Amino acid sequence: MQKLLEGRVAIVTGAGTGLGRAHALELARHGARVVVNDVAGSDPDSPAGRVVEEIQRAGGEAIADGGDVTDFAAMQAMAQRAITKWGRVDALVCNAGVLRDRSFTKMSLDEFRLVLDVHLMGSVHAIKAVWDGMREQGYGRIVLTTSSSGLYGNFGQSNYAAAKMALVGLMQTLALEGARNNIRVNCIAPTAATGMTEGILTPESLEQLPASAVSPAVVALLTEDAPSKMIVLSGGGSVEAAHITMTRGITLGDELGSEQAPAIILERLNAISDRTDERVPATGFEQCQWELEKAGFEMELPGVK
Repeated sequence: MQKLLEGRVAIVTGAGTGLGRAHALELARHGARVVVNDVAGSDPDSPAGRVVEEIQRAGGEAIADGGDVTDFAAMQAMAQRAITKWGRVDALVCNAGVLRDRSFTKMSLDEFRLVLDVHLMGSVHAIKAVWDGMREQGYGRIVLTTSSSGLYGNFGQSNYAAAKMALVGLMQTLALEGARNNIRVNCIAPTAATGMTEGILTPESLEQLPASAVSPAVVALLTEDAPSKMIVLSGGGSVEAAHITMTRGITLGDELGSEQAPAIILERLNAISDRTDERVPATGFEQCQWELEKAGFEMELPGVK
């Protein structure tokens, strides 16, 4: 078997169970030395400790880490543990997460904030802990875990959806900022039978969605030949891509500034929504460039510093 991550050092957060466990095992199978992070602890009887034992039993290298992703100091210590053990960190999979599902009407602000803290700020903390090291060594691969809930919405998951879509925005910008230092950043939107989907999908559906079926896509996004700035969806053996697009839309022209402009927009919503010849902007500035071009002006995009 071709080991696509031979000699690489990888961190997987939330890796004691579910998707994180599957990712850690698959990364190790492809030759990576893995830091198995899980907030439940790092002793041999903890979930992370048991994953480490599985990896070692199969001939791989791994260490357990019990750091909480909401604690930046803990993430710094986790990164340093990997560097002390193996000299570097090449790859990071931000997988740790929690659910606090209920309708927005019934959701407390504490429940909303907790999900943001774990998914969004937890990912920020882990990335910040390894970012400078990746820049200095001129190599890094990062995978953020988004969700179809964020991309498309799900009833009762406003907190989760907000956090997951925020991670897409974080990925879009970090992919640009990391490019000159060979840091590639992507998102994975998994569909899998885990503790987070139990009770949401039917038992028959869950049987078709093992967590391990998502992990090959994660490995691909951590390799030397990985893309960057891509949203990959995966579940049940399928792999797709999602895009945030911009339609050709309309131009108000002489009606801009008139009292009729809002009514014209409402009347032409179908034309505005028409996806024929839609585009995927490479940066946020392309929206501005496209709109100025339609208005008859030219704009040179600023470079990424």
